[in-house]
Amino acid sequence: MDKPGLSYQAAGVNIDAANQSVDMIKKWVNRTKRPEVLAEIGSFGGFFALDIAKFKEPVLVSGTDGVGTKLKISQMMDIHDTVGIDLVAMCVNDILVHGAEPLFFLDYIALGKLEPVLVEALVKGVSEGCFQAGCSLIGGETAEMPGFYQEDEYDLAGFSVGAVDRSRLINGSSIEDGDIIIGLPSSGIHSNGYSLVRKVLLEKAGLKLDSYIDELGKTLGEELLTPTRIYVKSILPLLDEVEIKGMAHITGGGIIENLQRIIPGKMGAFIDSSLIEVKPVFDLIARLGGVKKGEMFRTFNMGIGYMLVTSPQQCDKTLNYLHIKGEKPIVIGRVSSEAERVVVK
Repeated sequence: MDKPGLSYQAAGVNIDAANQSVDMIKKWVNRTKRPEVLAEIGSFGGFFALDIAKFKEPVLVSGTDGVGTKLKISQMMDIHDTVGIDLVAMCVNDILVHGAEPLFFLDYIALGKLEPVLVEALVKGVSEGCFQAGCSLIGGETAEMPGFYQEDEYDLAGFSVGAVDRSRLINGSSIEDGDIIIGLPSSGIHSNGYSLVRKVLLEKAGLKLDSYIDELGKTLGEELLTPTRIYVKSILPLLDEVEIKGMAHITGGGIIENLQRIIPGKMGAFIDSSLIEVKPVFDLIARLGGVKKGEMFRTFNMGIGYMLVTSPQQCDKTLNYLHIKGEKPIVIGRVSSEAERVVVK
C-alpha cells in the first residue's frame, strides 16, 4: 500500500485558513471603499480609477513603510488590532508631506502560522487607518512562512498611493530665511525608536508591560501601543486656505533629521524645545536610559509628530485654521540662514 504523500498543509501552509481569512476581512476592506474602486477584494490586482476631473495635471505620490519593532510589543501583549493603524499612518503621512491626497493602500502580512482571527485583527487596524486617512484598502498579500517566522510572529508592511496637482506639489523649495515652523502634537512614540524603547524600558529598567506607570496615567503596554496619529483630515483642507511651503513627518531621525530633509540650500533652523510639550513617556526613556537630549531629538518625535513651514504673513491664518480643525498647533521655531543644520535649543 502506498504511503500518503506530503501536502502543502503538512509543510505548514494552510490554504483553507487563507481562504477563511479573506472572507473574514471583507467587511473591514469594504468599510474603506471609495467610489473610484472598481474591484472587490480577492482579485489578482486592485483597480482604482483616478478622478481626472478632480486633478488637472495629476502627479502620483507613493510611499511604503512598515511598523518596525513596535510589533514585538503587540505580540507580547497579544493585542493586534491597533498596529495596522500605525502601518497606514507611516505611509500616508509621508505622502501627505508633498500635498498628496491618499487614494488607496495595500498591505503585506507575513506570519509563521496563519490564524484567521489574527489576520482579521490586523486588517481591522489597517481598515481603521485607511478610514482615518480617507483612502481605500484595495488589496494586499498574506504570506504564511513556516520556518522563517516563529508561529507567534508576524510582520507588516504597506504601500500607499496618493495624487496632487503638479502646480500644488510641495517640496520645500520655496522655504526662505525667517519662515515659521509649526508643530502638531503626536499621540506618543508613534512607530519609530522601539528598539531603543525596548532596550531601556524592558531590558535595562525591567519594567513590565502590564505595570501601571503613574507618570503615564496608564499601563506601560497601553502607552507603547498608542497608535500613530494620521494628519490627513487636518492638513488637506488647510492646503486650500493657506500657502504651506514645506512639511515634515517626524519619524526615524526625529525632529532634527526629518525637518532638515525639507530645508533647501545651506540653511537650517532653530527649534525652541521649551515650547514643546514633551510627553511623559519620553522623559521616562531619557531618565531610565540615561539618554542625552540630542540623542532623544534625533530618535523620537518628542511630542511633535508633524511639522509645517510657512511665511510669517501666513502664520496666524495657519494657526487659526488648525485650531478650527481641532488641532493644537505650536510655533516652535524658524528657518535660519545662520544655521547650517536644524539646531534644538
